[in-house]
Amino acid sequence: MKRARWISFTLAALLMTAVVAYWAGRHGSGSAASPAENSAGAGAGAPASAASAKPLYWYDPMIPAEHHDKPGLSSMGMKMIPKYADAGADQSVVRIDAATIQNLGVRTTSVERRALTETVQVPGTISWDLRQAVVVSARVDAVVSKLYARAPYTTVAAGAPLADLLAPQWTSALAESQALQHVQSEEAKALRGPAQQRLQVLGLSPTDGRAIGSGGQITLHAPQAGVISTLEVREGQRVNAGQTLMTINGLSTVWVEAALPQSVAGTVHADTPVTIHVDALPEQVFRGRVEALLPDIDIATRTQRARIVLANPEGALSPGMFATVKFEPTPGNAMPVVPDEALISTGDHTRVIVAEDGGRFRAVAVRAGRAAGGYTEILDGLTGGEKVVVSGQFLIDSEASLSGALDRLNDPAAKPAPAASTPMPGMPMQGERP
Repeated sequence: MKRARWISFTLAALLMTAVVAYWAGRHGSGSAASPAENSAGAGAGAPASAASAKPLYWYDPMIPAEHHDKPGLSSMGMKMIPKYADAGADQSVVRIDAATIQNLGVRTTSVERRALTETVQVPGTISWDLRQAVVVSARVDAVVSKLYARAPYTTVAAGAPLADLLAPQWTSALAESQALQHVQSEEAKALRGPAQQRLQVLGLSPTDGRAIGSGGQITLHAPQAGVISTLEVREGQRVNAGQTLMTINGLSTVWVEAALPQSVAGTVHADTPVTIHVDALPEQVFRGRVEALLPDIDIATRTQRARIVLANPEGALSPGMFATVKFEPTPGNAMPVVPDEALISTGDHTRVIVAEDGGRFRAVAVRAGRAAGGYTEILDGLTGGEKVVVSGQFLIDSEASLSGALDRLNDPAAKPAPAASTPMPGMPMQGERP
């Protein structure tokens, strides 16, 4: 009985060992890849004899930047697949078959060489033309006995009365000048010139001298037509010599000051034509040219002001109005241009995906310039005539990161490293199986 039990136990142990050996042969994690792994590896760029080729590394399609030296599970718990090198091909090129290209909706366009016609539209504000500003001041100590313009922003005509000033000093100066007009001696006649100069220094004209009233009262007249932008005195107020009474601004021309971002300020210069629309006058279009770019940058907005002088014969434009200013810079030299959507920017550099014959795609580093009308100038990297991908380029860029093409884009001798861009979750690249 004991012998029979021992024989049964031995047979059971041998059977269990055979089962374990068979399971290990089917599901083991040795150096040989399983059929599924061989199939996935071959589709991911493996040579024809994928079973005998050594994988570059193992990776999870959901985490392409994570590389491992042996098969197993990724940090997400997913089974990893091998990545093989294509020994007979350019390692900076990604190949995708025609069916996959159609499924991805890949579109390309040719790189053109032309000058960008950029139209810059910025906000602006209408202000006084300070070259037309005239200050009316008191030349002597006086008292304002009467104001004819009693409120700011009063429109006055040239020669219109502004204020009556009472100044005894004017009376003495006029009396001295008039007395010297009737003298006969040569010494007294020599004093006539200085007396007239004194009147001019005191701000009196020959007309004022004839119109002066008793006690030295005189009326000041507007030196030009315009608007009294500031009124700094009132009736009965005593003023000192040199004190400003009021400021008159002309309105035959106005300034428009437009705020230019620094990115486009370099394309605008003096004499650049502009078109101006004012919200208050929607039916009118004003045209002018840039007079000057002001040499200061607004610290808060980092913008540079452009000054435009506009004719305003009817006085329709008033200071303080908002305006929309369109600049039309002169087109520059012809440069390679690509659609904005073709650019892939990573922060460190910018690149495009160039399409070649036979379903081949190459990542090319470029240096971007100005952008206008949906296109961007390429200062370096393209010459014109190439075909760039404008739709689906991010998926191709992800495949390029898996194959190490982006690493060789920065350093041809570099080894595969974690790439800047990754494929979209759930969207395996050509030849890969999730």
